[in-house]
Amino acid sequence: MRRAVKRLKRWLHLGHRWLGIATGLVFAAWFVSGLVMLCVGFPALTEAERIAARPPLALDAVRLTPQEAMERAGLARFPARLTLAMRGSEPAYWMTGAEGTRRAVSAETGAPFPPLTPAGAEALAATHPAARSVADLGPVTRDQWTVTARFDPARPFRRVALGDPAGTELYLSVATGELVLDTTRAERVWNWVGAVTHWIYLTPLRARAGLWQDVVLWVSGIALAGAVSGYGLGFVRLMRDRLTPHRGWAAWHHLAGLAGGLAVVTFVLSGWLSMNPRGWFGPRVPDAAMRAAYAGQAAPLFPLGLAALARAPAGSVALDFAWIGGRPLVTAAAPGRVAPCCGTALAPEAVVAAGRAMLPAAALRSATRIEAPDSYWYDRHGAPLLPVLRLAFDDPAATWFHLDPATGAILDRTDRSGRANRWLFDALHTLDAGPLAQHPPLRLGLIGVLSALGLVVSGSGVVLGWRRLRRRRA
Repeated sequence: MRRAVKRLKRWLHLGHRWLGIATGLVFAAWFVSGLVMLCVGFPALTEAERIAARPPLALDAVRLTPQEAMERAGLARFPARLTLAMRGSEPAYWMTGAEGTRRAVSAETGAPFPPLTPAGAEALAATHPAARSVADLGPVTRDQWTVTARFDPARPFRRVALGDPAGTELYLSVATGELVLDTTRAERVWNWVGAVTHWIYLTPLRARAGLWQDVVLWVSGIALAGAVSGYGLGFVRLMRDRLTPHRGWAAWHHLAGLAGGLAVVTFVLSGWLSMNPRGWFGPRVPDAAMRAAYAGQAAPLFPLGLAALARAPAGSVALDFAWIGGRPLVTAAAPGRVAPCCGTALAPEAVVAAGRAMLPAAALRSATRIEAPDSYWYDRHGAPLLPVLRLAFDDPAATWFHLDPATGAILDRTDRSGRANRWLFDALHTLDAGPLAQHPPLRLGLIGVLSALGLVVSGSGVVLGWRRLRRRRA
């Protein structure tokens, strides 16, 4: 037994040494890039930014009703999203199919728009509030900021610089003129040492989603084995010797590993789980069948005419048309305001009734109105939308839906596995749980301290690994 234990320790020591040499720089890069990500997120176009970028809606120029626009577009089904908003100086109906395809037709003539030209892209970008000296930067099919598959239905793009102090660049779909993304100079620069490094998000690799997932899982899995073996060795040495038997860089590595080793293991484990290995965690959005059942109306029909649309609140920049539980709903959006309009509205009871249809084979266990953030409805970047309705079903997956009681929007879907992922990834990786979730400065400070310990562990490990390699070469 003693010989077996000695052999196990030997292999544990060798495993940690060579796994550390292989992944030490990766660890250091993860901790540095993670700190950058706390300050600068990956470029994204939020709904609030989309609304703020749109000019006020010229309802007096609208000549087609929503139903007439769908007829002109030749739709066989009601689209997943139908929006009336400006396309430059002309009102347009924007349509998103269930499979994600985009199209736009003029709200004056019903004609589809021609492919976007450089001059057309500059004209559209010039309506952006931040526009100063607009310049078309050329076509883009896929680049570092539009690499993921969610941009596929809108490709290709024209990239346009606004010439503002922030160095903002817009990505406009050539097919429809839709604004799909905006980036700033700071986001582009900092994300190379932030999210791109942290997620191994290089365009040639990320464009192949399956390959990228495998690479991240293997790299983080090997790193996890190195972290676990090191944490175990640290405690073996602590129990056998005084606080540390080492000197110099080895002492720093040992002591920082004892103090921050659990955090290192936790960060890497939760990061590995974020890749959803083998599909362990359920989807976060409803599927097409659920959305269709929730709408309760599949035909490309909408009963409101131009007189009803003219009742939209002044300053509205977009009108969204939807069916919810077989009832038509128009939602008007303006900066800082999104609410039903034009004589349509939904009672919370109607939203709950429509929600029941998403899982017809399961019973609705509860319908709860959430008035304050809780462990499963929160936003670590700010205040979440409130109030919301939480529908809990008794299906085998214990599915929940969160719905906006005012607009009827489906905000998310989560099942038992998704709620487990909330703790296994979100809580462990970003520490947004318990009292820390209520005190963001304390949470960020703790992440900074633990990341600094991780940097000491990985940095000292890199030095020790380099010295070991030099000795072997000598």
